[in-house]
Amino acid sequence: MQKESNISGFTRVTDKAPIHLSHHGARAKCLQRLIRLSMPVPETVAIDFSTVADFAVGRGPDLAALLDQFEPQSLISVRPSSESTEWGGPGAMLNIGMNDIAHATIAKQRGAKAADALYARFISAFAIQVSRLDPEPFAYPNEPDTKTLKALLEAYELEADDPFPQDPARQLADILKSMARAWESTTARLLRQAKGAPPDAGLGLVVQQMALGVGEGECGSGVIQFVSGTTGRPQITGRYKSQSQGREALNRDEGTLYLTRDARGPALEDELPEVFQQLKVQGQNARRALREEMQLEFAIDRQRLFVLDALPVQRNSRAGVRIAVDLAKSGVISKADAMMRVDPASLPELLHPQVNPGLARDVLFKGIAASPGAATGRIVFSSGAAQASAARGEACILVRRETAPEDVRGMHAAKGVVTERGGVTSHAAVIARGLGVPCVVGASGIQLHQKKKQFQTNDGRLMEEGDLITLDGSSGEVLAGAAELLEPALDDAFAELMRWADNERDIGVRANADTLDEARNAALFGAEGIGLCRTEHMFFDEDRLTVMREMIFAETGEDRHAALDRLLPMQRNDFRRLFEIMKGHSVCIRLFDPPLHEFLPHSKEGILELASALDLPVPDVSRRVEALAEFNPMLGMRGVRLGITVPEIYEMQAHAIFEATIDASAKGAPVVPEIMIPLVSAKREVELVKTRIDAVAAAVRIERGIDFEYSLGVMVETPRAALRAEEIAAHADFLSFGTNDLTQMTYGLSRDDASRFMGAYVQQGVYREDPFHLLDLDGVGELLKIGADRGRRGRAGIVLSICGEHGGDPESISFCRDAGFDYVSCSPFRVPVAKLAAAQLKLACPD
Repeated sequence: MQKESNISGFTRVTDKAPIHLSHHGARAKCLQRLIRLSMPVPETVAIDFSTVADFAVGRGPDLAALLDQFEPQSLISVRPSSESTEWGGPGAMLNIGMNDIAHATIAKQRGAKAADALYARFISAFAIQVSRLDPEPFAYPNEPDTKTLKALLEAYELEADDPFPQDPARQLADILKSMARAWESTTARLLRQAKGAPPDAGLGLVVQQMALGVGEGECGSGVIQFVSGTTGRPQITGRYKSQSQGREALNRDEGTLYLTRDARGPALEDELPEVFQQLKVQGQNARRALREEMQLEFAIDRQRLFVLDALPVQRNSRAGVRIAVDLAKSGVISKADAMMRVDPASLPELLHPQVNPGLARDVLFKGIAASPGAATGRIVFSSGAAQASAARGEACILVRRETAPEDVRGMHAAKGVVTERGGVTSHAAVIARGLGVPCVVGASGIQLHQKKKQFQTNDGRLMEEGDLITLDGSSGEVLAGAAELLEPALDDAFAELMRWADNERDIGVRANADTLDEARNAALFGAEGIGLCRTEHMFFDEDRLTVMREMIFAETGEDRHAALDRLLPMQRNDFRRLFEIMKGHSVCIRLFDPPLHEFLPHSKEGILELASALDLPVPDVSRRVEALAEFNPMLGMRGVRLGITVPEIYEMQAHAIFEATIDASAKGAPVVPEIMIPLVSAKREVELVKTRIDAVAAAVRIERGIDFEYSLGVMVETPRAALRAEEIAAHADFLSFGTNDLTQMTYGLSRDDASRFMGAYVQQGVYREDPFHLLDLDGVGELLKIGADRGRRGRAGIVLSICGEHGGDPESISFCRDAGFDYVSCSPFRVPVAKLAAAQLKLACPD
């Protein structure tokens, strides 16, 4: 009888059948491609999305026509086929059609042992997965017999109050209805939507004739892939098991074989060399035709090979990069396709150590994943303890309630940072990302007792200073003890991918770097310069902090100059080394920004120590500390306000920048530094600072007898600066939008406190996402557009950029490209993310 290709919602999968991804799903389409490659795929029928949806509500065509597509009395399987394999679906059902008659027939053809195993497996699976019965009565021994079958059939009739269905059409109808309804369940819907599926995503099903894998002669099943899912390098891996079905071989039970020759045990390559060679050929064919590294699911039935399914190899981020690059280099896909296949957000896993994902975890508590990577070390509770630990050569994890600028030295010394408070843009998170140090913030699962040098977890475990923990900044988990870590993967494949991205992208990518180590990382990752150097972080070293405090306590401008003169050579050396590391690339230096009180102690012990160091009475020091305190320091005397009221600071910094420019230019390419004024809100502020800096430049030119160039710009981080950008731009060479503070001021919301309620806000739809995590395109984005448009009106050709933490986010980069910005700047370890995202945007929207 001639089999029909299309019968009322069913399509027999042939090389020319009308199988479509959007109607039948990825598995059905993949099987058709395997058939086109002449692979030994068993007879297969695809059921489209709309027909499966009908099954869910009790409708559907006559299944007799579907069964007629297969050989009489053959057993069949059903597997899900959604539009994307990542969306999952209900579990496969095997051996449909197994009943008393089929059992007797198979017993004659393949032996009673095989028939008993097939029937027991099907009764148990049908009872649990389809009829939703209690699993306990349907457990059975590894080698079932006729007594086992009798017990299972009796248990089914007792539990279901109905005999086990013997009609294959009835079995199939119940299974299709069950799988269709499972797809429509609330839990399944939420799980697939979390993986990117649309709410109305459809499910297709593929019905396939079974290659039984059991019986006399060599029968079994297995899986094989030809690259490592961990490294992405060529490597045949998988398992094969005699007398098995589906993916049972992966359980590694007794009787499981390796695929290639292995000293640890027997291998398929030795037992069935011809079949093994066929698998290798089929794997290469699938790679070329499907343009992907595939894992093949196969069955061997009486020495005959059948390919049942093929799925893309599961891989981590490291393997994903190498697989994409190798496919492109071998001509299977284009370079553009390779770039589009790598998720930019996955790249941080390559740049940092990671906890081995295959191991069990003893989780102490969980917080917000604020800076990726992993580290193991002993707990310390102060920056001083972190520095002492580093001096002894011992790795440590710094645990604080929250960090302040004075903790930066400890953060440099620590291998990781944990804070009880804060969000993804808190001080700890921002600094840790810049340093490339893993960080977990908002750790609400602990009660911190800093004076006792201990914390307690919610489950009652007490951890003290010196205890060993592992910090996973990628997941937000903190683990007990030392977990196994995977090293960074900055290999040739990663470098190749970045070269391709650099050749494609059409927007600049710089790094935010405050220290020499950060600048080196920026250069390592190919940043086109430094877009934000926060100079205040240079003042917290012990030798500089004392001088800084002397300047703060100075009563006259002359005394302030005297203190700052001691800082000038230190600053000059900082800037010169930054210029040298960046080798001619632009370096944008933000002048001093924080309020002065951040450099002063607030504890009694700290005040007493400072009074002794400055040879001042304790009451005088206390009064000065109190006088500099502000109700809201982030909105007080900081940034340009401090530069105008205490002009000596900016003058010293400008002097150091210009002298470093001359020194660095003498050793290499000419340096043109960019000087950025922070927290501007009025044109007059720029005029006052510009006048002083121009005067310092003139003095240095005369003093050194050498000319140099520099540019002066503004950090736009107040809404007023964005609104008045036209008049501000008339006095600036560039505008760099500081989206962290601009978001704070636009929302009237502290980024350090937002995490306390932001989850509830996002969950209830007040905000689409945490605006400190993803740029608010509607509100803050509107200010960016206004500022950019008005800035261009005020000065034609003015350079525009963003330098907040949003700079490394693909959505922000897309916004900046559309708005005509010149570059984005982000943490050094986000530079590869930004570069690949920018290349993908160009490839997706070439115009």
